[in-house]
Amino acid sequence: MSQPHIPVLLDAILEACAPIDGVWLDGTFGAGGYAKGLLEAGAKRVIGVDRDPLAFEMAASWAGDYADRLDLVEGTFSDLDAYATGGLDGVVLDLGVSSMQLDMAERGFSFMADGPLDMRMSQKGASAADLVASASESVLADILYHYGEERAARPIARAIVKMRQDAPIETTGALVRIVEAVLPRPKPGQSHPATRTFQALRIAVNDEFGQLVQGLEAAERALRPDGWLAVVSFHSLEDRVVKRFFQARGPSRAGNRYQPETLAEPARFNARNKTIAPGEAELAQNPRARSAKLRVGRRTEAAAAPVDRRALGMPKLVEVA
Repeated sequence: MSQPHIPVLLDAILEACAPIDGVWLDGTFGAGGYAKGLLEAGAKRVIGVDRDPLAFEMAASWAGDYADRLDLVEGTFSDLDAYATGGLDGVVLDLGVSSMQLDMAERGFSFMADGPLDMRMSQKGASAADLVASASESVLADILYHYGEERAARPIARAIVKMRQDAPIETTGALVRIVEAVLPRPKPGQSHPATRTFQALRIAVNDEFGQLVQGLEAAERALRPDGWLAVVSFHSLEDRVVKRFFQARGPSRAGNRYQPETLAEPARFNARNKTIAPGEAELAQNPRARSAKLRVGRRTEAAAAPVDRRALGMPKLVEVA
């Protein structure tokens, strides 16, 4: 790996949720940075959840140092309430792809190195190559537009379908060349032309928005009163969902010009009004943190309840089969 994993906004999480104690769940365990930070800060126990079996292979050399204070669970954070019998005092979610996954060309997440077009966080199920090979042009265009905000979604989808008629698109390099042939060469300071395409396919392959909403709902069910929910996101689509979730679960009032306002629904979270971004020192140490945003909310005593998912600003979901 070219760069060690550095947990983004860890100090900000520890400061915002201080004092750290009780039982926490790290829903995106990865290289264990958040779990270690929570344990060192005073958490009595941390449950580390990840869908990538590699995360637990990497943790084997140090997890035993924490004995029974660290429990590792292979699974998805959408089911986190099933792993937290007895309730939680805090939940941390670091969304998107991890540094260790990006840095391994054989995982197929990055357009910076050639490798199999995989992108599966769990290393199970259909890969990005399978999706690119089977999805119709219209479905591919919808994925690129709604999940990657790619304005050239239709020309890129058309080029993919045309190229796969000649040969399977099985490597990241092959997909990069297709996108580069459609889009103009980037100007200095602009992102790589394939950035949005790779983001969109990764989100679709891993059902990241479905997982996110289910994980937020599960956190609401699992957290004890005064428990913390801290979510780090890396692009505007994710952040919008988290922001609107906290808004929807906050104090809501109903009324009109003829009647006084009355409390319509009890608040289930009290959230900070502003996001927390990395400071200059963190950005100097970890440039990958530049787009990160942290939102934090504190659970109230109100009972968990269903969420109106239409109000969360999720991208239009598409049929990927």
